[in-house]
Amino acid sequence: MIILTSYDYYQQRINNFLATKLEELTINDPKLLEAMRYGLLIGGKRMRPYLAYITGEALSADLNDIDAVAGALECIHAYSLLHDDLPAMDDDDLRRGQPTCHKAFNEATAILAGDALQTLAFDILANHLFTTNQSSSRIPIQVELIQQLVSASGYQGMCGGQALDLAATGKGISLCELEVLHSLKTGALLKASVLMPAMCSEQVTEEHKKNLSEYAQLIGLAYQVQDDIIDLTSTEEVLGKPVGSDLAANKSTYPALLGLQGAQDKAENLLQQALQALTRLPYNTQSLADFATFIVKRSH
Repeated sequence: MIILTSYDYYQQRINNFLATKLEELTINDPKLLEAMRYGLLIGGKRMRPYLAYITGEALSADLNDIDAVAGALECIHAYSLLHDDLPAMDDDDLRRGQPTCHKAFNEATAILAGDALQTLAFDILANHLFTTNQSSSRIPIQVELIQQLVSASGYQGMCGGQALDLAATGKGISLCELEVLHSLKTGALLKASVLMPAMCSEQVTEEHKKNLSEYAQLIGLAYQVQDDIIDLTSTEEVLGKPVGSDLAANKSTYPALLGLQGAQDKAENLLQQALQALTRLPYNTQSLADFATFIVKRSH
């Protein structure tokens, strides 16, 4: 198993940042705030924040700026999970080994908590004082970051991918269609976790951004391929939720289309392509390489 040496530090850093943001909110309905806290702070691997931090670190961005980026990304991710777990979507009872938000509270509260976390993401970006120098000819950094997050999380990104996933349930779709689906549903937010920190760095050229984008696109797809593999090979104890849920829901997956070995080979191939993209960058990208390797070696 790959050891991510800075993982614990950044996980604690983002947890503290998110907890502070919730504490700063004026309390209107205590139950809703508690549901937001439950959905955001109950646990999680914090992969998107971690990817944002190590990207920012590699590109010499101010980590205080990356706090805002990482926090916004995790709020979007958390809201999506609260909604995905609902009976109208994936209908899951467990998340991270705990009752899902609609089971711990109720469906209406879970929906509102997700809505509130989504808007909190944009609140964080809009009100953070970024240190990135901005010339008079450049769009304000907050606007650029919000545009990127909108693209990654809305109709053209995560939400659009989720809709394609729901439409494909119970139907056979091609490998190409499956890749488009997951490049939106999962890959878009992981890609934003690389591109948004790059916007916070003064030294990143457009060519570098293209290489970073390629890396992010590849690991985003590799993440979903490995998720599909884990759904077949892990245990509920390790995974924190029922295994085989995609199979039970009759969803198209990479193992279903390629076989388990074929899916494992694809994940490895995507990893090698991602590592190759990093070699074209003039930065210390070892943490990014380790993260890509972790993506396809993880067991949960």
